[in-house]
Amino acid sequence: MVTLKWSLVFDKMSSLLHGCAVTMEISILTLIFGTVLGVVLALMRDSRVKIVARIAQLYIWIWRGTPLMIQAFLIYFGLPNLGVTFSAMTAGVLSMSLNTGAYIAEIVRSGIHAIDPGQREAAKALGMPWHLEMLRIVAPQATKICILPLVNQFIATIKNTSILSAITLTELTREGTLIAYNSFHYFEPYIAVAVLYLILTTIFTQLAGVLERRMA
Repeated sequence: MVTLKWSLVFDKMSSLLHGCAVTMEISILTLIFGTVLGVVLALMRDSRVKIVARIAQLYIWIWRGTPLMIQAFLIYFGLPNLGVTFSAMTAGVLSMSLNTGAYIAEIVRSGIHAIDPGQREAAKALGMPWHLEMLRIVAPQATKICILPLVNQFIATIKNTSILSAITLTELTREGTLIAYNSFHYFEPYIAVAVLYLILTTIFTQLAGVLERRMA
């Protein structure tokens, strides 16, 4: 009969919690950089200058249409062939941010398009400059529309960090893998990793519910 060794998980809990901290650091940095990139791409997509809109469209098409793991491999393993080298942490955050930015761009763009066009036309009729129109009319309303999809994207980002274990980044999944390889016990460490991911995503799911109730 197989005996499960749960004491192994408790003995290595500090390593797993360190992996959680790295996972959250990556996720937060990705959300910050990805949101900035997403807003820029969304505005470019709606630009009246066709070449600008096409560049943004091409970027979104490529980064949404290719696997995140391949993107991370290209940045971490591929770019050194061109003389550009990043640490695992930098490559992980960069690949996650570039990927997430493409998804956030569509979230932001849909939020902008959800606003009644008559409001923007009225702002133009009053002679309001574009930047004031965006700040006073579009941004406040679009933020309310986008906040919940952004929270969902953040939750997806937390789970996607597991892919970065493939580029030797020691986040939560890799910490669990190292414990499994060193102990030859696989079930217990990966159950512990799954539970920790579940705790993290549940926390932010609950926060999303609080935001939804407050903004209703």
